[in-house]
Amino acid sequence: MNQAERLEIGYESEWIVAIGRTPNSAAKPGVNPWIIAVVVAMAAFMEVLDTSIANVALSHIVGSLGAGQSESTWVLTTYLVANAIVIPISGWLSSVLGRKLYFLICLALFTFSSFLCGIALSLPLLLLFRVMQGAGGGGLQPVSQAMLADTFEGPSFGMAFAVYGVAVVVAPALGPAFGGWITDNFSWRWIFFINVPVGLLALILAERLTQDAPSLVEVTRRERSRGIRVDYMGFAFSALAFGALQIVLDKGQEDDWFGSRFICVLAVMATIGFVGLVVWEIMVVKEPIVDLPLMSNANLATSMGLMFAVGFVLNATTVVIPQFAQQLMGYDATKAGLLLMPGGAVMVLLLPLAGKLVRQVQPKYLLAAGFLIIAGAFYYASGFNVEVSFGNLATARFIQCIGLPLCFVPMNTIAYSNLPPGKSNNASSLMNLMRNLGGSVGISVASTMLDRRSQVHHAYLAGHVSHFYPPFVQHMAVTGGFTQTNILAFFNTVHAQALMLSYLDVFHLLLILCLSATGVVLLLRKVQGTIQPSMAH
Repeated sequence: MNQAERLEIGYESEWIVAIGRTPNSAAKPGVNPWIIAVVVAMAAFMEVLDTSIANVALSHIVGSLGAGQSESTWVLTTYLVANAIVIPISGWLSSVLGRKLYFLICLALFTFSSFLCGIALSLPLLLLFRVMQGAGGGGLQPVSQAMLADTFEGPSFGMAFAVYGVAVVVAPALGPAFGGWITDNFSWRWIFFINVPVGLLALILAERLTQDAPSLVEVTRRERSRGIRVDYMGFAFSALAFGALQIVLDKGQEDDWFGSRFICVLAVMATIGFVGLVVWEIMVVKEPIVDLPLMSNANLATSMGLMFAVGFVLNATTVVIPQFAQQLMGYDATKAGLLLMPGGAVMVLLLPLAGKLVRQVQPKYLLAAGFLIIAGAFYYASGFNVEVSFGNLATARFIQCIGLPLCFVPMNTIAYSNLPPGKSNNASSLMNLMRNLGGSVGISVASTMLDRRSQVHHAYLAGHVSHFYPPFVQHMAVTGGFTQTNILAFFNTVHAQALMLSYLDVFHLLLILCLSATGVVLLLRKVQGTIQPSMAH
């Protein structure tokens, strides 16, 4: 960079500081940074919402497009696979293209492909457009988070991530209820069309109000001046690893896991991809497309593991609680989705409070409190039975959502507390990758446990159904004898009880996970002081 460019950047930095913002703010001069926080949160909310909003509309999509039920699940899988491939390389793409340009490209692609999904006339076309939508959405989350990390620091940092948390944590909770309401009252196509006006608004605001920070401009100039070097092998290994793993997690239970040759082949491919990615990115290439060496930062690495746990718990319960209500309580999709609404409301209220608390309380203690509160929610849920009420289920989710803000904000504070200069994009990609991966694993583990454990419990309970088991004989005598109707009713009761016990097993697993995460958090070192400007760049 020549002297004139240095002076230009210097004058710009002085001017920005004079109006009360940092040199690396993503807001253009004269624009309030909190407006930028709302814009990027809007984009992130729209993208995260699409990971769960289509779940309840699959049966309608099947009927409209003439597809089979098993084929329709690829509507979810294709989106998640494209997401999983793009997220790890978003940091590199931001550096090469410029973060603002990459953000605008992702917004435009996501918005346009959402419109195409809404007008798709066949399942193959819908799957193609979902891949495009997932590719565009995959870049929105990490770039949004990186923009906040560079714009806000010190006392404002926690509050900024609280705003972002409203999008990332609340959207999965609203998705099923919102998607069910739209599908029941309008058409499944509107779950995609609603993205268009929001996406266009976010695109216009982002283009007019945001900028690339001077330090990031310099990084992009340097990358382009020496010629864009694409780490093709790193990208190939990353796409193979995360793409194959996502399909394994999404289709494993449906295809009987390793009893399926398809799943076995994909599992081997994912293993080859991960081994190749680690060896290539850490030991061979000097400029990795996925910045795995950054994981040597202890705070970031630990935060990534905890973010995996939060994604696991959040997504597992977002699926399990509505499913519980539908299978055991006979709720429709809309009413089951409404169970998540009180929790979403409390998160909106508590995330700003968590943003303030992180200034005054050591982040590790807030994190520990958050995981303990979530564990308390699962302890409460472990006492459920088949006669549980709507209020009981909503209360369990409500308690859980009190703890989530206390996890999300401090976790990001710790992750960005001592990053090397210019690494916020890469760190954001890794953090979002772990949240998405944790969510996929959580849904997969919960679904598999419900299926397998219900079989175990059913076999145990049915083993006591015999003329030689006095309690069974007495029950049948009291309820009307060994009639066909009475026997059928009894076996329906056995099935419901077996299913109930399998749900309790899932709650116990999540309880253990949260308690384990609490122990890990308490072993963390304290974050000294607030995040310094040089650390957040």
